[in-house]
Amino acid sequence: MKTLIEQLKGIVGPGAWKTDPAELQPDLVDWRGLAFGETPIRVAPKSTEEVSQVVRACAAAGVAIVPQGGNTGLCAGAIPDATGEQILLSLERMNRIRGVDAFNFSMEVEAGCVLATIQEAARGVDRHFPLSLGAEGSCQIGGNLSTNAGGVNVIRYGTARALVLGLEVVLADGTVLNSLRSLRKDTAGYDLKQLFIGSEGTLGIITAATLRLFPDPGNTSTALVAVRESGDAVRLLASLRAALADRIEAFELVSEPVFGLVEKHIPDAKLPFDESYPWYVLIEAATGGNPGVLENALMDTADESLILDAVIAKNATESDKLWRLRHSIAEAERQDGKGLKHDISVPISHMQEFLARGDALLARLAPDANLLAFGHVGDGNLHYNVTLPRNLTHEEWDAAGAGITAAIYDLVGEMGGSFSAEHGVGRVKKAYLEQYRDGTELNLMRRLKDTLDPQCTLNPGKVI
Repeated sequence: MKTLIEQLKGIVGPGAWKTDPAELQPDLVDWRGLAFGETPIRVAPKSTEEVSQVVRACAAAGVAIVPQGGNTGLCAGAIPDATGEQILLSLERMNRIRGVDAFNFSMEVEAGCVLATIQEAARGVDRHFPLSLGAEGSCQIGGNLSTNAGGVNVIRYGTARALVLGLEVVLADGTVLNSLRSLRKDTAGYDLKQLFIGSEGTLGIITAATLRLFPDPGNTSTALVAVRESGDAVRLLASLRAALADRIEAFELVSEPVFGLVEKHIPDAKLPFDESYPWYVLIEAATGGNPGVLENALMDTADESLILDAVIAKNATESDKLWRLRHSIAEAERQDGKGLKHDISVPISHMQEFLARGDALLARLAPDANLLAFGHVGDGNLHYNVTLPRNLTHEEWDAAGAGITAAIYDLVGEMGGSFSAEHGVGRVKKAYLEQYRDGTELNLMRRLKDTLDPQCTLNPGKVI
């Protein structure tokens, strides 16, 4: 190992590696502070060639590599194990925007680019990169693609998978796969980039991507709407889609306890209503220069008795305040303490049924638990999070949590859903993948892993 470490230092050069335990500590714990690891060295290559050299050296030495982006994941997919024998490879220095082709509506970026930087670069040429999530100020595009990130705009633009035209990937033997094409149509053989999107660095290390850009949506309107139950939100979405077609950029469902947590922990965060309601929907719609479009569409639903109250942002400042409420949820949950996170998806038409059955499930299994539910109604993704009483011992908490999670995932599976909608599998959910995926699917995943990474060099112990 000592020889390898010296070799890696030479590859990335001075200032691009860490071995001091104190300096390494922030990189060895996940964002939630629940998963920990060890590593003898963290290296930060500045180019694809350096990534390739690092991988070749580790493969030759039989030492595993864990790729890491912004380390904002929730499933510990970018954290080494506790053996102290895995190399941590950071993509943070590979943060260049290599080029923007406004007329082709495309952009080539390196994996370490922060998502917000990419969004800003697109706006600079009157274009739009729609991937948007709470961690966009620190998460990196390589990690977004490796987990097939979703976020708030999936309803109109799809997940990260739909936003990629081409990839550059370093394979497990150090070979560089360069498929950074910027074509919309290309049926010449297999679409290899799709193997690596969502594979969490287990099949190859994404070093660059060609991304799809879109026309600037122009003026948008933001509304926060109060509804009685989640089923009303689903019906409201159907009505607005009939009125607005594809103008709906985002449609976010949040329960009252969740926003209560935000108001408790986030300074200056406050709902714009005089009273509280069971559920809220945050809506963003492209209005084409006519700010009354969304308001008129909402008023047209009045006869359906779906809306209890509503506030429409009058300007960008008010819109930002409403979105701050939504984007602060994860931080508010983290400050509130340990909880069970369930990133699930069900068919949109079954969301109300799932919530009703889930309530009954929790009432039976853990009547003292608190439910924190929110999510992306437009794509059926719900964050069904549960907090347990604080007076439980560690052992009691683990036992109760395991039972609740298993029951929730069983219900999700029964309703044709998924236990992992947008956060990935990582090491936290690996056992659930083996439980809830068909044997044929699992066998094919294992065959792909064995073929592309026969020595298990890349991110072992994650996903499959």
